[in-house]
Amino acid sequence: MSERLRPLGLIGGMSWHSTATYYRHLNERVAAARGAHASARISLQSLDFSEVRACQVADDYARSGRMLAEAGRACEAGGAEVLAICTNLMHRNYDDLVAAVDAPVLHIADAVAEAALRAGHRSVGLLGTRPVMELDFYATRLAAYGLEVVTPDLEDRLEVDRVVFEEITQGVFRTTSRDLHVDIIRRMSDRGADVVALACTEIGLLVPAEAAPLPVLDTALVHADALADLALDPSLPLPLPRPPVPARG
Repeated sequence: MSERLRPLGLIGGMSWHSTATYYRHLNERVAAARGAHASARISLQSLDFSEVRACQVADDYARSGRMLAEAGRACEAGGAEVLAICTNLMHRNYDDLVAAVDAPVLHIADAVAEAALRAGHRSVGLLGTRPVMELDFYATRLAAYGLEVVTPDLEDRLEVDRVVFEEITQGVFRTTSRDLHVDIIRRMSDRGADVVALACTEIGLLVPAEAAPLPVLDTALVHADALADLALDPSLPLPLPRPPVPARG
């Protein structure tokens, strides 16, 4: 393994609670591998989530794309050699970021798909915000790896989305909401899912793996692990943009 650490660029703050998970996990991985005082080389751009959330509510993803592009260029200016968006939903702007920067961008769904396949899973229950569960930008990326995607029914999707934006992205973690998510995961298991992707990076803070009735892919940790691998071994090839995937239906 090379002694050099590859510098990473994180675009976070959406929300800061899960960005802290990325920062902690990356540094823990580097410290465990290198020992002593080793820590990850990170250029972090933490956005004001209230501004990003306003774009989501207004469906103004052109504006949020510009925000992520500016943040990505700032990460590059800080020396980052590979970038990541530390949230699932804002991968709606993945292509905008890729077009704005020279450094490669590791897509969170690619990291999730590869982790699912390594563990022998074939049917992924997708649990996140409504756009992540209902639009094509995420599920089709998983499907491109040959994975079946299972999503909750509409009532459950509404409840998960409510908890994300009214509670956990504001640092509120209720036992009742955890139990709700466990029940929804159980229903996805009944429909054939053999693993659940916690495809909002805060859901892993609400639902510990030991509480879930299915094996769990905590997307924040899975994404951070893939980044840590790239940081620790600069000889690993950087992620390349994948060709567009066909829309469902």
